[in-house]
Formats: sequence, C-alpha cells, structure tokens
Amino acid sequence: EREREREREREMGAGLSVAIAIPLAGGIFGSVFTQKSVRTWYPKLKKPSWTPPNWLFGPMWTALYTAMGYASWRVFNKLGSPHATPLTLYAIQLAINFSWSPIFFGAKKLGVALGVISTMDVAAGATALEFYKVDPLSGMLLFPYLVWISYATALNAYIYKHNEGDDSKKE
Repeated sequence: EREREREREREMGAGLSVAIAIPLAGGIFGSVFTQKSVRTWYPKLKKPSWTPPNWLFGPMWTALYTAMGYASWRVFNKLGSPHATPLTLYAIQLAINFSWSPIFFGAKKLGVALGVISTMDVAAGATALEFYKVDPLSGMLLFPYLVWISYATALNAYIYKHNEGDDSKKE
C-alpha cells in the first residue's frame, strides 16, 4: 500500500511538471520570434507612456505560464480527462497565445496580431470561467493572466493605431 502511494506521488509530480512545461515551452517558442525584433524593430514603434520595460516580460510570462500550468494540472486531476471542455478551452487559448508572438514580432502584422490577442482574451476568459466551475482556485490562478493579456491587448491596439500599417518601420 505504501509503495502504491509513493508511485502515485511520483506520477502526480511528473504530471505537474509536464503541465507547467507545456506553457513554458510555448513561451520559449515565442521568444525565438521576439528576441531580434525587441532589439531592432520594436524600439522604433510609437508606444504609449504606459509601455512596460522590456525586462519585465520574461519574468511576468514565466510566472503566468507557471500559474496556468498549475491550474490546468489541478483541473485535469479533478476531471480525469484531457478531453473535458475546460481543458479543451485551455488548449485552444494556449495555441492562440503561442501564435501571437510570431505574428506580432515575427511577421510584424500588428492588425492581425490585434485580432489574435482579442480572440485570446475571449478564449482565456472562457477558460478561467470553466476552470473556476471545476476548481475555484484554478480559475483564480488565471486572473493575473487575464489582467496581463487585457493590458497587452490595449498596448497592441495603441501600437497598431499609432504606427503606419501592419509592417510599419521595417528593420
């Protein structure tokens, strides 16, 4: 009996690690598109006075992705199926999230990126609501993410409106 309990604890720890690693890996993927543009193209854009410093994005996304992964793990453990609606919504919003950096920083398509991030806002909100229904803490763990992406949406909208078209100020 004790050995079975240890095995279950190992499995739970491995599952948590995977749940956290998935969003972090997506963030790393996005940073591939971000790194060069942050040094060359992004500084040339007209941005609002409330633009956060570049150094803040890495730690912020690391914390948010970790919280998202932990929340998804909690929901998975309550539901027991990755095909349940809350986890399907989570996967959809995560895929949308992962697509934003390549579109904004890679392709420099500011208008398309604004559409993507606006869609992400809705999908993330739906995910948080569905997570909350299953496990209130998991839903609340997504609240900082919702605030951050709402802020990022406003920033994307400002940049789109105040710069010359989608691929403005090419490198």
